[in-house]
Amino acid sequence: MKVVILAGGYGTRISEESHLKPKPMIEIGDKPILWHIMKEYSHYGYNDFVICCGYKQHVIKEWFADYYLYNSDVTFDFSNDNRMTVHQNVAEPWKVTLVDTGLDTMTGGRVKRIQKYIGDETFMLTYGDAVSDINIEELVRFHRSHGKPATITSVALGQRFGVLSIDDNDNITEFREKNTEADGSRINGGYMVMDPVVFDYIEGDKTVFEKGPLERLALEGNLKSYKHNGYWQCMDTKREKEMLDSMWENGNAPWKQW
Repeated sequence: MKVVILAGGYGTRISEESHLKPKPMIEIGDKPILWHIMKEYSHYGYNDFVICCGYKQHVIKEWFADYYLYNSDVTFDFSNDNRMTVHQNVAEPWKVTLVDTGLDTMTGGRVKRIQKYIGDETFMLTYGDAVSDINIEELVRFHRSHGKPATITSVALGQRFGVLSIDDNDNITEFREKNTEADGSRINGGYMVMDPVVFDYIEGDKTVFEKGPLERLALEGNLKSYKHNGYWQCMDTKREKEMLDSMWENGNAPWKQW
């Protein structure tokens, strides 16, 4: 099963760093948050990634192009035809497809553009700016058990995000704005599982995935909530980046399962 990661937005809320690089390339410790997310999936055996690039996509492509070199011990012998010898290979078991999904394409449009790399298979989908200790195996098992075409992981953080209305059967019935500061409803935490029929709900580049497609799936009773009660944290602000940095450097990163 392929893992699709949305990594093409501008990241305007954390502009202190995103003016230089795409938000998913902002580092926690010495590695981009994108790497941390991929390590989460890889821990559960999912190593085939499709990255939806857009803003400053060259930064992402160059980082992956150099990853093998930067993470191995090498000897450059300039006296022998500039030969390079790799002494230690610590490359990941990953297959990574980097797709230019456009500079101003909305989230739904980005998903639509990678359809040819997914084909008729169920796939996972998440955002490139949040880490979690979610059990991916349990998420996939839950998706396969209910028979609906779409699953969203919901997390219990009211904060500044829109919230989800979820009934007693884990159906997502509505996407709405938070009513009050005390609203304890769950939000969309990403870590989604989608059947390929979901592509039919996306019209084109201007489609916001969280609006038309997911709202329509919810109204039809085709969108399920996987309730995650563990750790989840997005990196929207400099304060959140510094908090994640501190947790990683202190060896107290709940999302690190590998």
